[in-house]
Amino acid sequence: MSRRRSTPWIHRWSRLLIAAIAILGALVTGYLTVVKLTGGSAACPTSGCDQVLSSPYASIFGFPLTLFGLLAYLSMVAFALAPMAVNPVENKDLHSQLDHWTWLLLFAGGTAMTVFSGYLMYLLAFEIKAACLYCLASAFFSLSLLVLTLIGRAWEDWGQLFFTGIIVGMVALVSTLGVYATVKSPVASGDGSAGSQTFPITTVSSSAEVALAKHLEAVGAKMYGAFWCSHCHDQKQLFGKEAFSQINYIECADPKAPQQQAEICQKAGIQSYPSWEVNGKLVEPGVKSLEKLADLSSYTGPRNFQNSLPGL
Repeated sequence: MSRRRSTPWIHRWSRLLIAAIAILGALVTGYLTVVKLTGGSAACPTSGCDQVLSSPYASIFGFPLTLFGLLAYLSMVAFALAPMAVNPVENKDLHSQLDHWTWLLLFAGGTAMTVFSGYLMYLLAFEIKAACLYCLASAFFSLSLLVLTLIGRAWEDWGQLFFTGIIVGMVALVSTLGVYATVKSPVASGDGSAGSQTFPITTVSSSAEVALAKHLEAVGAKMYGAFWCSHCHDQKQLFGKEAFSQINYIECADPKAPQQQAEICQKAGIQSYPSWEVNGKLVEPGVKSLEKLADLSSYTGPRNFQNSLPGL
């Protein structure tokens, strides 16, 4: 009699391992989604995490990129655990179909997430130029999910699987490049910052915003920012186009800006954007309400500011 070949341990545990890794990914992206939506600062040993979250690459169709990552990880959890909800003895056919199709979905999802994460790593290294531990962890999770789908079961037709992976990967890459095409071609802002390119300021300034801006200029206050920083744009929106033209704005990242501006940022020790310097001291980085800036600069003029942001 021939002995029945035992099932490799990785085949027995692969779905649970996939679910566990996807849950870790969901926790990371869920946390970053909350930070992004609340405008807070991520708990990170480097400033790179906040730099990434404030970049224009951190949003897709007006929603946080991390929200889509959260949904992707939750989908992988569902695909991994779905067959376990069906009794293989009582519903053999249903269990078999679920097992087959969810493995294909896991492979497609793992491939798409790995391709997308690979492109994000490119942006991290060459465009944003920041170190984000959460981003690196998510990329590792995505790659791990793909590897586990490949080794987690006995695939019958590797040629067909390879062909499917090529198609899914190409669709994911083309879609990613299409989504970020507009980010790679920013619009001239006309906000008075030399050489900067960013989203245009669309809000209108009231006399109160203009008065505060003139006061900040008079006391030597400075705002440090980057052309790609969405939080910097939020700060500009609070002032409005007319008022922000009065602000002493230092562009730290735009290669088209005068070189001395980048040098000023380096000498000031700027690590996150936006950052304010008031009365010769750096204020904790982040978007500041006009009321806060008024208090910090001892402003005594009108405070009937018309522009605001949720949470400020």
